[in-house]
Amino acid sequence: MDDYGESIIKTRQEYFESATGKKIDHVGKYSIDPQALKGNIEHFIGVAQVPIGIAGPLKINGEHAQGEFVVPLATTEGTLVASYNRGMKLLNMSGGVTATVVDDAMQRAPVFIFENARGARDFVKWIKANFEKIKEEAEATSSVAKLTYIDHFLSNKFAFLRFNFKTGDAAGQNMVGRATFAACGWILDHYEGIENFYLESNFATDKKASQINIMRTRGKRVTAEATIKREHLLEVMRVDPKQIDYHGRVAGVGSFLSGVNNTGLHSPNGITAMFIATGQDVANVSESSAAMMYSELTDDGDLYVSITIPSLIVATYGGGTGIGTQRECLELLDCYGRDRVYKFAEIVASVVLAGEISLASAISSSDWVSSHEQYGRNR
Repeated sequence: MDDYGESIIKTRQEYFESATGKKIDHVGKYSIDPQALKGNIEHFIGVAQVPIGIAGPLKINGEHAQGEFVVPLATTEGTLVASYNRGMKLLNMSGGVTATVVDDAMQRAPVFIFENARGARDFVKWIKANFEKIKEEAEATSSVAKLTYIDHFLSNKFAFLRFNFKTGDAAGQNMVGRATFAACGWILDHYEGIENFYLESNFATDKKASQINIMRTRGKRVTAEATIKREHLLEVMRVDPKQIDYHGRVAGVGSFLSGVNNTGLHSPNGITAMFIATGQDVANVSESSAAMMYSELTDDGDLYVSITIPSLIVATYGGGTGIGTQRECLELLDCYGRDRVYKFAEIVASVVLAGEISLASAISSSDWVSSHEQYGRNR
């Protein structure tokens, strides 16, 4: 039976209605061809429709993203699109955003178990000596995956290895899983004394925020920065750079006390809205939520702002990026397909910076609550 055919979809919808006593209306209306969803979803009955708004244009001075971009944001949070749009307007007035991808890595982290700590220690020495052969075995599984290095971490009688790959324009979790499994097969065949082995030790931190990702990169490590003129902040945001700078230092204490993985204000808002619009794996927001926000006053009284996202997991090819509206939104950014992922990462980081300066201004000027009262839901 065709699992994506009209008949079986209708049967499932009817079953769902009979099981719940409710009618399917909006869920069952879609423009995509269900046949195109093989490998993306099982037991298909319809779609979730999330409103999409646009913000921008935003001027980006990246190495890969250069020019002005109108950005699709999928959200149901009132004021979000307006806030990001306001931040973009401000950044444009001061020349736009400079964006830079500084690192790129996707991991799988197997663990090897030995009789004792010395066995684990000696195994790591052997891994270092045989890296080139391990790399060869891993890369034989893919024309895209490139093993760049292997981190090692020793604890008790365990040797944790963190395989680090470049994965082209794909997010690459499945790709690196296959590559690492092949490499580990060769290791198991050629090293004696391994008592047990697991392909994933929970040290790659899939779908989880972690300190190691902040320090070592997962996905793309990207920075967006800008210097905003004092007069533009006063004109657009009704706030002085000194107010934002002071609030940032106070909020830094709050970040330390709470133990958060983000010294900024709300970068997951823009990231999530872009992820939904462009077909990213939204669960990766858990890792991508980490960010280091920094600001300083210039000698001229202007405000330099910078945000680094150390584990931004994005793709412009594969996964959900080729489906219907998701592909369309990527194409609107000229970010669909191969050789586009660094460009997309620079756009995401730049959008995040626009949202940070907008909300920071609103909080510093006490304009935050009034904006939600005016534009938020149920008003």
